[in-house]
Amino acid sequence: MSKKNPIKRGALGRGLAVSIASARAGGALAIDGAWRRIRGGEAQSSPRLHSEARRFAQSLGELKGSYVKIGQIMALLGEHFMPPELTSALHELEAGTRPLDWQHIEPTLRRSLGNAFDDLDIEREAIAAASLAQVHRARVKATGQQLVLKVQYPELTAVIDDDFNVVVRMMRLARWIPAGRDFDAWLSTMRRQLHAETDYPRELAMAGRMAAHLSAWQPEAEVTIRVPEYHAVYSAGEVLAIEYIDGLPVTDARILQLSQARRNALGRAMLELFFAEVFDWGLMQVDSNFGNYLIDPSGGELTLLDFGSVIELEDSFVASLGDAIFAGLANDERRLADALTRLGCIKPDASDHVRSTFSKFVHHVIEPLRYPEDIPDESINDAGAYQWQASGLLNRAGKRAAGSAASRHFAIPSEQFALIVRKLTGVFTFISVLDAEFNGWEVAQRYQARFGGEA
Repeated sequence: MSKKNPIKRGALGRGLAVSIASARAGGALAIDGAWRRIRGGEAQSSPRLHSEARRFAQSLGELKGSYVKIGQIMALLGEHFMPPELTSALHELEAGTRPLDWQHIEPTLRRSLGNAFDDLDIEREAIAAASLAQVHRARVKATGQQLVLKVQYPELTAVIDDDFNVVVRMMRLARWIPAGRDFDAWLSTMRRQLHAETDYPRELAMAGRMAAHLSAWQPEAEVTIRVPEYHAVYSAGEVLAIEYIDGLPVTDARILQLSQARRNALGRAMLELFFAEVFDWGLMQVDSNFGNYLIDPSGGELTLLDFGSVIELEDSFVASLGDAIFAGLANDERRLADALTRLGCIKPDASDHVRSTFSKFVHHVIEPLRYPEDIPDESINDAGAYQWQASGLLNRAGKRAAGSAASRHFAIPSEQFALIVRKLTGVFTFISVLDAEFNGWEVAQRYQARFGGEA
């Protein structure tokens, strides 16, 4: 493995690599746009645009660190303002990346832990690596307790702002993202989120708050949801010490071989957690990456990981979101349009056609939450339960979203709405991967009275 530290290069070198890749892809985008106009606006894009977009994403991946995280966030939220070819290419940026050698990580551990470093036996090989940190197993010498140490990449915080500015500047020069105050506010929120995910004292505090909520609440589904124990004595600076959990990701074959009833319970618990986070606690973990959840092999326990991406939701946003969901369930188009306007999804002067388009999109998204008699027969099994995977919900909703975004009345959604869509998509995907079959209405109806109207 290379002895070179790939995270901290000179700002000029990092920026130049992105600039070259961006210029190439931007040129391909311009040619592709002209080609489409010549051919009368055909949807099919050129192979060159696909190739250069992929090259740009690969350039971000090679530079590691915050460039990867920026690319991942852009991919998750970029369908609102970026060419689909670029969004697709950025989705190829994997959460797992090649870890750094021990010689680059050990100084961070010694600096952050001080004398406590000698209390631990730390495995030199990382067991996981992501865009902002890597994870090492450790053992407390005095007790034998097993921990994992989440170690931030060296000097990462020093390059976050420079990296962010480079990516945004290049994307604007290539005309991939718009200018304007609304979008500037969204970018500011994303920048703050990047800093929050490297603020380990904040993550430690958020984990404590989530654990406190869970101690007073558990889902009706027969699944225990928990937060692993964080060890403050070994958490300092750029290191977090967390209880080691021997669990499985939702994609593991052993989880998919669990009984239908157990998978249904896991899926329902995930949906109940979403509603509790948003409407009861106003505290939501927005990154629903599969790696942030571990399932006990029996399927009876779900462990939540990574609280750096937890955000606090504003009361006005929660109220508007609740209005949108329950107005959609009640087919109250006037109230739904009003809620979508307050959420920043459509402009106040939007045409009736645009309002109708967004309304149909919402109706698709909330389909699993409807009363079973209001759901298409092909999405219901013989027992009257919603089939989350067989319904093809996410594909159908994605097509509706693409049509909505094409309208000139489309407004860049509020930052919190963009994050909630990211979260909800992840929750629905998690449930679909489980191939769960249950009615979301049984979860949603508990919140109906709070927002008024009949669903």
